[in-house]
Amino acid sequence: MADFIAEVSSNHSKDIDRAIQFIECASKVGCDAIKFQLFKIEELFAPEILEISKQHRDRKEWELPLEFLPILYKKCREKEIKFSCTPFYLDAVSELKPYVDFYKIASYELLWDDLLIACALTKKPVIISTGMANLDEIIHAVEVLRKNKCEPTILHCVSAYPTSYNEANLSAIDTIRKATNCRIGWSDHTVNSGVIHRAINKWDAKVIEFHLDIDGAGDEYSQGHCWLPDQISTLIEEVKQAEAADGDGLKKAVASEINDRLWRTDASDGLRPMKSIRDNFSSESD
Repeated sequence: MADFIAEVSSNHSKDIDRAIQFIECASKVGCDAIKFQLFKIEELFAPEILEISKQHRDRKEWELPLEFLPILYKKCREKEIKFSCTPFYLDAVSELKPYVDFYKIASYELLWDDLLIACALTKKPVIISTGMANLDEIIHAVEVLRKNKCEPTILHCVSAYPTSYNEANLSAIDTIRKATNCRIGWSDHTVNSGVIHRAINKWDAKVIEFHLDIDGAGDEYSQGHCWLPDQISTLIEEVKQAEAADGDGLKKAVASEINDRLWRTDASDGLRPMKSIRDNFSSESD
């Protein structure tokens, strides 16, 4: 089954209790991992942008406090869910190292070789998103990681918030897989269960990342790219059931139909049930 990663992004609102609720929620709905983001706006945006753009300065309120990390790590261990975080500045890699099970490189940082190398050198797993990227840029990132003895997982992604289903271009999953021979998944911004099912069942996505909000009150929810708990819980259960429906491939009567085998038509006279049970039949046994 595909691994599901819940992306919290800025929806924690710098509230440790709320951040913990995200971990509890992600575990409850069946996620394999939860991911936060570690950035400082002064090391994310150029100073000339911050000087003139209040919109970008306001992202200061989205920063994850460093003191949250050990608390979130401990909660993830308690809930038996993997803990990850996206580093957006170089020192963040070492700050995260004691806590994260894997690193996630955001689409916007795909071209930053130094960040890729820093993550690779920790010897922890690395997942990279590929929104806006072309195939040459993806191949380059994979080569950088492999040169540093890191075999990444790649997420096909469309960096539109939200993404329309007809721009998902899920067939690119296969294109990236063939070009890189990497484990491939889908980073979702569609909030469309059909897209997720298609990514898994048609294109064999091994990882599904999605944005989660616990109550519709998160800073990003109004943009339309975040799943609510009941939505994602239903989807994950459907995926589990679909996998269980595959069975073992052996063509034989299953338990629920065993009793009806003798009620098939007897080849000798074209009547039901088999002659072997007709003499002992009673209305009570019908």
